[in-house]
Amino acid sequence: MAGASKGRNRNDKYKPSASPQRSVPGSSSGDTSTSGKVTQSAKSHSPSRSQRSSGSRRDAAGYDGNRDPNEERDPTKSKVLIDIPKNLDLGAAAWSSVRDLQVSGLPPRPALSKMGQPCKIALNTFEVLSLPTMPVFQFDVHFGSGNEKRGLIRKLWESKAVKAALGPGFIFDGNKLAWSMKTLTRDINITVDLDAEEGREVKAGGKENRHRFVIRQTNSVKFNALLGYLEGKCGFDNSVLESINFLDHVLREHPTSQFTAIRRSFFRRGDQRFLLGNAVEAFKGVYQSMRIVHNMARKACLSINVDVANGTFWTENLMHISALQLCNSKDVHDLIAGLRTGGENGRQGKAMKKFRKLHVTAKHRGGKEDDYVIERVVFKNAREHKFEKDGRMVSLYDYFALTYNVRLMHPELPLVKMTRGQNTLVPMELLKIKQNQRYQFKLDERQTSQMIKFAATPPPERWSSIEHGLRILNWTADPVLDAFKVKISQNRTNVEARLLPAPKVQFGAGEARPGTSGRWDLKGKKFLLTPGAPLTSWGVCVIPGKYGPKPDKTVVENFIREFIKIYQSHGGKIENRQPSMTLAHGTDVGQWVTTTWNATGNQSGKRPDILVFILPDKDSVAYGRIKRSAECRYGVVSQCMQYQHVQKCQPQYISNVCMKFNAKLGGATCRAIGTKSAGEWGHFTVPTAVIGADVSHAAPGSQAASMAAITMSMDKLGMRYAAACETNGFRVEMISTDSINSIVTPLMDHWSKQVGSGRFPQRIIYMRDGVSEGQYAQVLNDEVKDMKRLMKKFDPKLEVQFVVLVSGKRHHIRFFPERGDRNGNPFPGTLVETGVTHPYENDFYLCAHAAIKGTARPMHYHVLLNEAKMSNDELQTLLYEQSYQYIRATTPVSQHPAIYYAHIASNRAIPHDEAWGTGGPTTSTPPSAPPRERSGSQGGSGPRPGSSGTGEPGEYKALMPMPNQGNIRTSMWFI
Repeated sequence: MAGASKGRNRNDKYKPSASPQRSVPGSSSGDTSTSGKVTQSAKSHSPSRSQRSSGSRRDAAGYDGNRDPNEERDPTKSKVLIDIPKNLDLGAAAWSSVRDLQVSGLPPRPALSKMGQPCKIALNTFEVLSLPTMPVFQFDVHFGSGNEKRGLIRKLWESKAVKAALGPGFIFDGNKLAWSMKTLTRDINITVDLDAEEGREVKAGGKENRHRFVIRQTNSVKFNALLGYLEGKCGFDNSVLESINFLDHVLREHPTSQFTAIRRSFFRRGDQRFLLGNAVEAFKGVYQSMRIVHNMARKACLSINVDVANGTFWTENLMHISALQLCNSKDVHDLIAGLRTGGENGRQGKAMKKFRKLHVTAKHRGGKEDDYVIERVVFKNAREHKFEKDGRMVSLYDYFALTYNVRLMHPELPLVKMTRGQNTLVPMELLKIKQNQRYQFKLDERQTSQMIKFAATPPPERWSSIEHGLRILNWTADPVLDAFKVKISQNRTNVEARLLPAPKVQFGAGEARPGTSGRWDLKGKKFLLTPGAPLTSWGVCVIPGKYGPKPDKTVVENFIREFIKIYQSHGGKIENRQPSMTLAHGTDVGQWVTTTWNATGNQSGKRPDILVFILPDKDSVAYGRIKRSAECRYGVVSQCMQYQHVQKCQPQYISNVCMKFNAKLGGATCRAIGTKSAGEWGHFTVPTAVIGADVSHAAPGSQAASMAAITMSMDKLGMRYAAACETNGFRVEMISTDSINSIVTPLMDHWSKQVGSGRFPQRIIYMRDGVSEGQYAQVLNDEVKDMKRLMKKFDPKLEVQFVVLVSGKRHHIRFFPERGDRNGNPFPGTLVETGVTHPYENDFYLCAHAAIKGTARPMHYHVLLNEAKMSNDELQTLLYEQSYQYIRATTPVSQHPAIYYAHIASNRAIPHDEAWGTGGPTTSTPPSAPPRERSGSQGGSGPRPGSSGTGEPGEYKALMPMPNQGNIRTSMWFI
């Protein structure tokens, strides 16, 4: 693209040159040309990168620069697939086709809902008005051995040699594919010499920076297939996929060349920054993606989703200043002292490992700016590090003084090793971190709090930021869109949505009718369900802080009196009004729990029902260890509170704690009742078990296991849920067969005895959270099949009907209502079924909650299986109304409680890993658990092999089991 000749206008470089055109050769389904990733069934006739780089016959003959006859493949017949991004919105059936998976029974898109009242909603989407009309040719690109890193690939693509060989008019996906409206008369096979292009001399015996570049034409992109799919005349195949993939790259090509690109988000240099602390900053960019939707006219079309992107980046600063901030050091002397004490594995040493792969600059060589990439921080200072120069040993400190006249101010700081050169070491204080480099690590609590303040903006402000993003993208002036004749509407999509009627919230005494406010309170209301037996055995443990005054006993006693009074006002029964009181000593968290357990049991003469801990602050490790010790050693539920809230003793706070307290002891807060859910079974006209599932993954860089959580309703109305969790391999999203069997078996057995009166449910509603569209087929083929097999093990004659929904919140769709709440957000119950949904599959967006701050994010539900043939009216009403039954809130929540509880449980069970928190209660964040062997399960089922994930060797040890003497496994221990 950089090779456009002078005198052309800015669009000419993407248009066909005067090179001779030729007819497209006929297709050949036996062609072995690759275009990226292959399915397993395609491997036999499509060589992998490793095969090509290992000197295969294809490598020798296929890239010799001579085109073989009739080599263009037919994508409709070939199973060779492109390496399409995971987050492209295609739909469940399309992704199944892409991945060569079998999926059947997907419910078709039903008629639009007529429930509630109509309302007008604007969406942050923009319809694609026109597609390319000229042929677009696709090319396979090959660099070197085929294993080069993305940064080098981009550098080679932008080299003078490649630009001269190709000429203008090509766009590149940064990996394996290129496109142009011109053809090549023959394959191009050249060597790119980066040493020569960058003016470097290679010393004798040195490594040359030379790479082979080969490009060959594979086929043309067929937009008639895409148009046929949109018109409903043909199915989704590779031709459609290649068209969408090409358009996705056309959309990103120009912004990528102008801005900092992070997947589909773009950030401009120089925009206003917001400091998050610890050398990290945030600023806003723009996000855009293409999706297949059906518009208000019920016709399928392409649409562009545009939203605000909130990115976290390293602050542009001198590296040693960033090191001080990153390590929370007061000054350089404090940092050096900490490094001397802890070394590479100390707190400061571990923090500085985050500098790896950062791009930095240095100006010590006569003002010339050198660019480097950090390989690692070397924990040796400039005085200590010596090397031979001119026959004598010289320190790095002296070398810089003699060679560059640079006197280091802080020679005791660590050195920084660069990726460039054999052993390039530069003192930290001479380096400067470049701007706009993404911070890829988990934010700490303070940074997260600051990020929420920065990112949470009300709808009018968010829309203003989206308009700013549209000006950044400037589609009308995008030369790539213009060259390929892609036009996008400048007007946002407007749809007619529905506002579902809000249910009334029924309590044991009293009711609430929140209407469109999405709010109610607990004044004068008794919980719908309280434990049958009064509370007789409970204890309170007060943990003093390391700093500040000792907790006041009278303050704690006053709080306990108020707590008892308010809990009883909500219907709670407490027989023992003077729980045992203990003051924690030392730092052994397990001993705190043991002392409280013994004191409580000795006072009441029976097994404790619940333990209460009053903490001095938000110490996540101390909290986690309390939970692990209480739940996994003694099988008892616990309630933690902060001393500052105990001091304030506010009735609203106490009522909020009472909801959790009551739920852990076996109660339920309320029931939502709508016009069709007032009977004994509510929404469930037949005996129904609701199952929610989620898998949480560790932060990037951590080797900790993923955590699978499954919840199951434990009453007829879906108010109370039990939950169980298990490790699920390394970053594995699909819940293993082992985990499903060990978790669901005891839960279903309990459901049968306590809810079904000895019978199993006739219907299971399975709600899965956190999976991408590309994994929908796996949910059906793996998890649902495992559950069906399990039900047959209970009773071979069982014919349980499954209804399967996937819930998604990681999307950029937002509602901008014509008439909303006081903040401009949609009212709870706003349902959108068109304008942004799939044209042929059953999905919808539901905003069930009232956003407290910022712009509400609707939940995206996709119905994958509906053996019970529940209508969308039934499903949508159930999802919306039961969001009012979330057991610890006085407002509806954004997603169904079954899924919400699974998410909470998957995070709450992390301390049940015996390797968790080994840094002790004084550390601020729990350390990552190392790879380990697996045995047992939370339910105590023994060794279960085969649960480790791909990409990480070894297996993971199961969670510590919870002893069930107090029936904790079927309680709401996680709430």
